[in-house]
Amino acid sequence: MPSRRAILLLSGLALARPATAQPAWPARPVRLLVPFPPGGTTDVLARALAAKWQESWGQQVVVDNRGGGGGVIGTEAAFRAAPDGLTLVLGNNQTHATNGALIPGLPYDPAGFAAITLVARAPHALVVPASSPARSVADLVALGRRPGPGLSYASSSAGSSSHLMSETFVRRNGMQATHVPYRGAAPAALDLVAGTVDFMMATWASVSALAADGRIRALGVGGAARFPDLPEVPTLREQGYDYISGDAWFGLFAPRGTPEPVLQAVFAATEVALADAAVRGRLEAAGFRIATLPPASFGAFHQAEVTRWAELVRESGVTLAN
Repeated sequence: MPSRRAILLLSGLALARPATAQPAWPARPVRLLVPFPPGGTTDVLARALAAKWQESWGQQVVVDNRGGGGGVIGTEAAFRAAPDGLTLVLGNNQTHATNGALIPGLPYDPAGFAAITLVARAPHALVVPASSPARSVADLVALGRRPGPGLSYASSSAGSSSHLMSETFVRRNGMQATHVPYRGAAPAALDLVAGTVDFMMATWASVSALAADGRIRALGVGGAARFPDLPEVPTLREQGYDYISGDAWFGLFAPRGTPEPVLQAVFAATEVALADAAVRGRLEAAGFRIATLPPASFGAFHQAEVTRWAELVRESGVTLAN
């Protein structure tokens, strides 16, 4: 359930100062930038939030997909937008953590945003096409060690969490595997189904429907416990590959300088949206783990994640040439 504080904030969305009688916020449509193509994991979350925000605010919320550049294009657009609360961005650990460690001269500062709230986490799963001979992670490692051209693995984009964890997995196990980056999780997953690539470290939210249809197979899942909807699939940790366990995370940001009352209002509306039983059930069934944090707490979480993912970049050995 949303906190009592969130409900009170929603009831006071007219961010007016008595002396100046400012109009209610938002007085115009709100743009929610998604730095990835439609149909991917981030897009699914954004559209769920936008629909509920419209109900709360009585204003249109436009989801603006700006894919490309590993999330750089859309995130830079948010970074340069006016800090009036009418432009928000749904980022993730790539756009707001790993890109800063991977891309020299990044055209935005990952720490130069106003943090609003963590929205959700998405555990990863190591998946292969249904036609793959691999039935376990050990099987896949053996295939990658065979003489010959080696395997190929997909990622949602160069520098994404799926790329970093896959490359760490390949290097630690002495495998031969070529990285094939895509412009989003959705096209990567479709090529995985077709057998164009051999495996993928994917957020479960991006591939759960394909697994349910029997078009891909999960060899192991991230996190400390098995997924409730995949009780028969052991965790990566159980199979001795805990170093590639981890969650992607998704969070809301605004341009630096956005008024604090606006940040609090968006946080409150997000808590209410994610407390809706239908929304929560749909997202959890898709593989998300709902988690919110107020702006100050999310800001601290974000700074810690910048440090953590920089260490993972060093461990993976990934560079822009990978």
